Amino acid sequence: MPVHDLDTSGLKCPLPVLKAKKALRALDAGERLLVIATDPNALNDVPAYCQEAGQKLVETRTEGAKFFFVIEKIS
Repeated sequence: MPVHDLDTSGLKCPLPVLKAKKALRALDAGERLLVIATDPNALNDVPAYCQEAGQKLVETRTEGAKFFFVIEKIS
């Protein structure tokens, strides 16, 4: 299954979450979104959004100053 990329580097929260929410609306259930962020607050905000919105956080990883989140759209 292809993964759609969303690079929110340089944006401060809540913008990465808001952009992820908008991008997820365009996806079908089961598709995945890779969100790339540089704001450390995203480490808390993205998982909290996924839990609240009922989306599946498949992966979280950090590489240097970048944070990567793979979200699977559930509904």
